[in-house]
Amino acid sequence: MKQYKTEDVRNVAVVSHAGSGKTTLCEAMLFDAGAVDRLGKVTDGTSNFDFEPEEVKRAITIGTALFTAEWKKKKINLLDTPGDPNFSAEVQAALRAADIAVLAVDAVDSIKPLTEKVWAGIEAAGMPRLLAVTKMDRERADFDKVVSDVKETLNVKPLVLQLPIGKEADFMGVVDLLSMKSFTFDGDGKTVSTGDVPADLKDEAESRREVLIEDLAEVDDGLMERYLEGEELGSGELSGALRQGILKRSFLPVLACSGLTNKGIQPILDTIADACPSPAEMPAVTGATLDGKEVSRDPAPDGPFCGYVFKTLADPYAGRLTLFRIFSGTLTPDSNVYNSGRKAKERFGQLLAIQGKHQKSLESAQAGDIVAVAKLKETLTGDTLCTEKDPMVIPPHSLPQPVISFAIEPKAKGDEEKITQSLAKLTEEDPTLTVNRDAQTNEFLISGMGQVHIEVTVEKLKRKFGVDVNLKTPKVPYKETIKGKAKVEGKLKKQTGGRGQFAVAWLDLEPLARGEGFEFVDKIVGGVIPRQYIPAVEKGIVEAMEGGALAGYPVVDVRATVFDGKYHDVDSSEQAFKIAASKGFKAGVLQANPVLLEPIMNMEIVVPEDCMGDVMGDLNSRRGRISGMDAKGGSQVVKAQVPMAEVLKYASDLTSMTSGRGIFSMEFSHYEEVPASIAEKIIEASGKAVEDDD
Repeated sequence: MKQYKTEDVRNVAVVSHAGSGKTTLCEAMLFDAGAVDRLGKVTDGTSNFDFEPEEVKRAITIGTALFTAEWKKKKINLLDTPGDPNFSAEVQAALRAADIAVLAVDAVDSIKPLTEKVWAGIEAAGMPRLLAVTKMDRERADFDKVVSDVKETLNVKPLVLQLPIGKEADFMGVVDLLSMKSFTFDGDGKTVSTGDVPADLKDEAESRREVLIEDLAEVDDGLMERYLEGEELGSGELSGALRQGILKRSFLPVLACSGLTNKGIQPILDTIADACPSPAEMPAVTGATLDGKEVSRDPAPDGPFCGYVFKTLADPYAGRLTLFRIFSGTLTPDSNVYNSGRKAKERFGQLLAIQGKHQKSLESAQAGDIVAVAKLKETLTGDTLCTEKDPMVIPPHSLPQPVISFAIEPKAKGDEEKITQSLAKLTEEDPTLTVNRDAQTNEFLISGMGQVHIEVTVEKLKRKFGVDVNLKTPKVPYKETIKGKAKVEGKLKKQTGGRGQFAVAWLDLEPLARGEGFEFVDKIVGGVIPRQYIPAVEKGIVEAMEGGALAGYPVVDVRATVFDGKYHDVDSSEQAFKIAASKGFKAGVLQANPVLLEPIMNMEIVVPEDCMGDVMGDLNSRRGRISGMDAKGGSQVVKAQVPMAEVLKYASDLTSMTSGRGIFSMEFSHYEEVPASIAEKIIEASGKAVEDDD
């Protein structure tokens, strides 16, 4: 492929809420730039970005896809990102690799709840941005409403660069307010006709141009002074002010388009190529040396190589494909690189440019470009690649914590090991996916960002690795304890004709403070139980604690004291004392007021102000305790403690209550006693499960 200088590269992440026409916009950009010879469509499965079977099936973007196009001799690396909150981590990673964000907003539905979340990600990244008002050809499309909503909801100054020509199905092009020329699009949209401003739009265009010029003049004190003195500002000066304002993030340029009919797309490409910054204009990337000192690297091709891995693709046949942004230096095929975070040397063969689901070989790539290499052994998403002589570590992008878990089991016996290996591959390409085995319930748990995220993972397991699985709601890891004390005799006496089995161990059981676990006390005196059998007594108690007397859950927070006993010179043994102690412990628990304990979770829920009442009421219905509330921007942060059993499916419930605007994090806090009425149902269900197993 053709080589480009750093100043001729544009790295663009196209982001939006789901259903805004973002991928269709990207498809039109590729088509107009000549990168593809037909306009791909999401609806018929011909998209160059949404090509994975799971994406075609759902008609949504699941993973960030990269495709390169050339426009005005500039290389545009287009990153099409997901709009579904299940895959929000892909957006954050793409923003880390890009320099420019294009926010797509639907002209019909305007600002949706998830638009605000995407916008927050752009603002947190501190990057230049454009706004593309999509679906201008649809019924009820309203360009002015979007501009108004953007100003009010996103709290940013919109810079209207265009006026749409025609409404809804009659949308045919735009008036460029800087040049005061009209651009209409015919046929497949590639044919552009340039003309004067339509007569019915002339007054509005002139009025809006005055506002535009004033906003641009504010970027530079000299321009503003001349503007206030009544001087006419030249087109070159205004274009320069636009570039400067985009780089400074002084405003949000607004453009209108229809991706489906391919109208208004070329002016967006013009703006990206002419007015948006190249990597050479962006700030130096910062990180740390291996000894923790702060260091930065300028985007210079002749500097030491440094790249950041923002995405990993795992394929059972082709192996691992690593995508990274080069922040400094130049890279060629058959090179050695150093993974500074893992302190590992890596070697690769071909240097690749990603074109959707295809790759093309590169002779070299330099600072500012986005490339890929195959089969790196140690490197994963979030890692830094550099030279061993000049190592640095770029801080990885933050990852959201999983919010939903399912127990996963193979449909075919013997596939347990295959599941483990396959999920390990999938977690390489999706770091928001976590897998672990619950030691208490012995369930294999898969955790992710939502129901759709888990379902997609299951589909990938089957398609890529041939593993078919069932999903179940995970068991709550209840525990049991005692609230009272008991003295009990554990006794085993069997005579079968030969050597018998005999052991007696008197136990004193009492509760410990919550979280203290188990304590064994030996108070045997006078040799009533020989010393060699005392460990067997403890072992018998520990084994009995694994399945409690109430509902079969582990027993915790108990002190067991062995204080008396009996033995027989011939019939006593370690096994006999172990069994006697186990029987005594189980009997003693039932006498010591046993209770069920449940895990309590610390939750932090961020919701819009208007959803507070619903969320608070819902938490109360889940036996939650509110511990605090804080304002954060335009949202409220609710802190609460809630039983795990009540929030196993909270992710989907919160989405429903807040129209997708709420987010939450959750971590284990402690165990508490289950209310008696609920405990009865749990014990009954546990007993029924045991009967069914029998």
